[in-house]
Amino acid sequence: MKKVLICDPMDPDAFEELKSISGLDVTLKTGMDEEELVSTIPEFHAAVVRGATKITKPVIEAGTNLKLLVRAGIGLDNIDVAEAEKKGIQVFNTPSATTISVAEHTFGLMLATVRNQGKANISMKEHKWEKKKFKGTELYGKTLGIIGSGRIGLAVAERAIAFGMKVVVFDIVDVQTPLDIQQVELDELLAQSDVISLHLPFTASTKHLISDKAFGKMKDGAIIINASRGGVVDEEALLRALESGKVRAAAIDVFEKEPPDDFTLVDHPNVIAMPHIGAAASEGQKRAGFEVVRILRERLIS
Repeated sequence: MKKVLICDPMDPDAFEELKSISGLDVTLKTGMDEEELVSTIPEFHAAVVRGATKITKPVIEAGTNLKLLVRAGIGLDNIDVAEAEKKGIQVFNTPSATTISVAEHTFGLMLATVRNQGKANISMKEHKWEKKKFKGTELYGKTLGIIGSGRIGLAVAERAIAFGMKVVVFDIVDVQTPLDIQQVELDELLAQSDVISLHLPFTASTKHLISDKAFGKMKDGAIIINASRGGVVDEEALLRALESGKVRAAAIDVFEKEPPDDFTLVDHPNVIAMPHIGAAASEGQKRAGFEVVRILRERLIS
């Protein structure tokens, strides 16, 4: 019998499917900190996480029976992959399951930002009728710069093209796609784009990719959308760019520390902030959950 530890909530239907698999003993235990996880993990052969639980080096060292780690989501930055590989532990994620969820969320943030929907909503809830105050702009005809052209970046590009936007992309690899997009260098993207959307993993090379230097190369009045990872944007630099007017507005779903210790950036009047909900659509979570079931079945039972 293989023992599986589910560390974060997963889709109920997928969880029931997982529990029905012969040969698996499934335990759901969420909200554990590192100390509790270290004391819990030794008896388990596999662990499943989403974004909340961190699989750190001490956890991996304590997992003497661990053979498999699965992240129900896109990134792997909450798993010490290098340490897992040293121990011979397989690491998987579900990169395509929530692509549509995040792409739609990104586009929603884009629309909300250019049309001042958040501010208008707050105004209405205060029983005000400030119709002339919230004049916005169209996305049609604007240039969208996408930094990171993986599954989500290209899904955002597809939607932007449908809205009549020009799309330029920057990535470290050549993009193979039938979409009408132009691949450019980063500096060119920063200079051309009316709206910049980030779709990058958080790594040593992407940390603070968007910094004072990058903001200085942007158009005056650019808009920033970040539904990827918080650390790719220097939050202090973003605040300076907002205060100077270099950046017209920002929509942020992810933060360097979650939840933030300091809400100064969140409180800025030209920021729309979300609590990292890009993948939190029921359809995407269901796809991710059943992808986890497939991985566990294939890797632990087959």
